[in-house]
Amino acid sequence: MRPLKWFVTAFTIVFLFAPLLVVAIVSINENRYMDFPPEGFSLAWYTALWTDPAWRASIGRSLTIALAGATLAVAVATPLAYVLRAYRIRLAPLLYSLGILPFMLPPVISALGMQVFWNATGHVGRIENVVIAHAIFFSTLPLITISLAMETMDPSLREAAQTLGASPRTTFRTITFPLLVPSMVTGFAAAFVLSLNEYIIAFLVAGFSVETLPIKIFNGLRYGFTPTIAAVTVVFIAVAGTVFTLAAMFGNLLRFLGADPSILEREPAAEARARAAEEVPERVPAAV
Repeated sequence: MRPLKWFVTAFTIVFLFAPLLVVAIVSINENRYMDFPPEGFSLAWYTALWTDPAWRASIGRSLTIALAGATLAVAVATPLAYVLRAYRIRLAPLLYSLGILPFMLPPVISALGMQVFWNATGHVGRIENVVIAHAIFFSTLPLITISLAMETMDPSLREAAQTLGASPRTTFRTITFPLLVPSMVTGFAAAFVLSLNEYIIAFLVAGFSVETLPIKIFNGLRYGFTPTIAAVTVVFIAVAGTVFTLAAMFGNLLRFLGADPSILEREPAAEARARAAEEVPERVPAAV
């Protein structure tokens, strides 16, 4: 059974990473076509991302939108998650469902709704339109992580602070908020990476007037497949991997996902005790 397990694991890893490896190899091709295997070695296509004004401008716009949109998403999701979980209002399930609704709908539906809104206001073709649209769409991610952190947080900590005379504001500032920071960073990282790679909403909301990196990639595909596209893909993967790695290195990964490791560790410990109890032979009482 163990060899089969290792085979399935190895096959899954190769199946997932083989296309990425091919793209990375193509990105160092010397000629201007995406040939595999490559004919020669060159890093000129990575250099073009920074020397070409069009690519450099699209990278700057994407980073600006991703940073601003993720920050705004966390700023919106944090008070909403805190109110819904701390005060237990009657409409909390409905409000929580509305909070995750944008991410549950197909992106094109959300994009069309935002496009109609901005057209009605006359404020079209602006970068702030994309920032707000991404913040609304990706606010679901920090809302989920922060809500999970609030759900697993030990309520005795807040109760102890209030018993010692701390006001609700002081309790939130000194107890609740520091415990929410890992989940806020997790939500920010997820919103940042997805906003950096998002195409549909950015295109329908702002069109070609705000050419983000994904829009630039799709525009470049109309003129052929060059290794620059592969180089952009490698950079995207490296940025996403770096962001999530740094997020995981901030602390315990389970804690970053909004869970309490002590709670999750109880079940394996209980299963181990039950398994040990089953292995111990039952003692037969001695006859009198």
